[in-house]
Amino acid sequence: METASPARLYAAAIGALLVVLGVLGFFYDATFGALDAYEEALGTLPVNGWLNLFYIATGSLGLLVAGASSRGYALAMGALYVALAIVGWGSEGLNLVIGVLGLAAVAATPKRGSKVAQEATKEPRNSEPRAKPARQRS
Repeated sequence: METASPARLYAAAIGALLVVLGVLGFFYDATFGALDAYEEALGTLPVNGWLNLFYIATGSLGLLVAGASSRGYALAMGALYVALAIVGWGSEGLNLVIGVLGLAAVAATPKRGSKVAQEATKEPRNSEPRAKPARQRS
């Protein structure tokens, strides 16, 4: 399991947020029509059945990999959500925030094999010398 890192926090927090948004989105609009036919949830968040499923799938994936490969998840979701914001599918603002946060989490998390990652996972050395055993007299 990974140590605590920005990518792990991103995978867990954004994963949970996306699952909640996807489930709540079905209460507003559960139709699976055209990809660009949205209903407005809470006045600002566009939802439809496809977008709800997408949020649930990507969020569940984040919760699933939060302890194992969260850096890869943050990179993939960061790039995907920035691309979705550029294309304009779903909520451009939300997609851009999720994407930029993912890319920032990747930048702040060292790679597993790097020297910085190894230094972070090493246990601190005990600087006190070991006590010598007392001599027994016969």
